[in-house]
Amino acid sequence: MVGIKDIAKLAGVSVSTVSNAINGKKNISEDTRNRILKLCDEHGYSYVRNENTISGRMDIPTILFNFSDFDRSFYLEILNGVNTYVRENNYDLMICTKVSCEKFMRSGLTSGCIILDMAMNNELLIDVAGKDYPIVTLDRYIDHPYIKSILVNNYDAMAELTQGLVSRGYRRFSFIGGPENTNDNMERYRAFTDVLERKHIRFSPKHYHAGDYRQKSGYMTTKIMALSAELPDCIVCANDLMAIGAIKALTDAGYRVPGDVAVTGFDDSMLAENMGLTTVSIPNYERGYIAAQYLMDGVMGETGGEPLKINAKVKWRGSVKDRLYG
Repeated sequence: MVGIKDIAKLAGVSVSTVSNAINGKKNISEDTRNRILKLCDEHGYSYVRNENTISGRMDIPTILFNFSDFDRSFYLEILNGVNTYVRENNYDLMICTKVSCEKFMRSGLTSGCIILDMAMNNELLIDVAGKDYPIVTLDRYIDHPYIKSILVNNYDAMAELTQGLVSRGYRRFSFIGGPENTNDNMERYRAFTDVLERKHIRFSPKHYHAGDYRQKSGYMTTKIMALSAELPDCIVCANDLMAIGAIKALTDAGYRVPGDVAVTGFDDSMLAENMGLTTVSIPNYERGYIAAQYLMDGVMGETGGEPLKINAKVKWRGSVKDRLYG
């Protein structure tokens, strides 16, 4: 059966252009509209309104965006990027959590999915992904022809941050990590320890503290450090929320940041900027836009290919000082 993406390919235009032609939008020329409608007729593609669909609309691609953690603002930045691409190209957008995601992936209501929720297991995604249902994953890599992975270059950014801390005179570190099975946390921690090893700075595993990327875990971990009187020179956190929790715990305990202890994060949320937190800035809005773009490429028939690596950069702010020169 011929679908809208087949017509788009035959006409040499985008799916959104076909949709605009069918819907009578005025943002395309009459020649293009007539050529598209003629192809629809020649190939038996019905562009009459389909009353059997829930929306009662024509065959317009719908992007499914899956995430669940509303406490982390960078998710909303990614969503904003996805939404911009969707709006620019006249597609539809559906947002869901893990509980309902599988239902919408298998129902035919959506054209493809962007996965950001780590609770969605790889086996399910491999089972669902196919020629007629492309998937884009963020922050994890899955080797599959119909799954495109978009990853942050965590290693280089964390290595740059750690090198900068060492250059500023820091030697005694603690590391507050996120969930230990996540790609982000593993890469960030590996880069951190690799730099310290190259600089011949000893880091004991007892100074690694497992968190969950939430502010409370950063607060409680740092509070325990303060109570045990084993505070380091610098607390390196795997994300901003835990770093903000660490700063609050230090302040509550009467310590100065960065006078007594420096703190760093990772993500560069709006709150991090407001608090003067040294962190790593990830272009999350752009990640969302690119994810939506890659997904619609998949809808048009392009296969996954090699993962795309997004670069990040260090933002030096007031939560770190130069210990060598005051």
